[in-house]
Amino acid sequence: MTQIQVGDTIPAMNVMTATATGSQEVSTDELFKGKRVAMFAVPGAFTPTCSAKHLPGFVQHAADLHAKGVDTIMCMAVNDAFVMGAWAKDQGVGDKIVMLSDGSGAFTRALGLELDLVARGLGMRSQRFALIAQDGKVTHLMIEAPGGFDVSSAEAVLAAL
Repeated sequence: MTQIQVGDTIPAMNVMTATATGSQEVSTDELFKGKRVAMFAVPGAFTPTCSAKHLPGFVQHAADLHAKGVDTIMCMAVNDAFVMGAWAKDQGVGDKIVMLSDGSGAFTRALGLELDLVARGLGMRSQRFALIAQDGKVTHLMIEAPGGFDVSSAEAVLAAL
């Protein structure tokens, strides 16, 4: 699968979201259609950079992102919905961010943004990235270099808006 690019449409498929009442299946069409979305992905919930910087930055800047016209903020990881729900609770996410569970990595593969961490005992994960989409079309794509945390932060997304 080739990597998604600016101008491409978000692939149509079902993903799981972590909600206060448990996991819920939802289509990407429902999540992205008619909305301006800021989505960021992390290699894993509860991992050091993801928990100390990436997710907290989006929680902290949620109001700023909405003020710049973002309808929905989403965080995605190749983790199950129960882990994503527990991480959201641990991080005080509340209703600021939709927590997307890509447990099997199918959505990550469809985006062409897999990260092979098998040698480190973590399996196949998502690269660290952020994207902005308008009505399901990618308008900005910010992919981190391996081990990096520079271009996909909440501040970088705000600057792109």
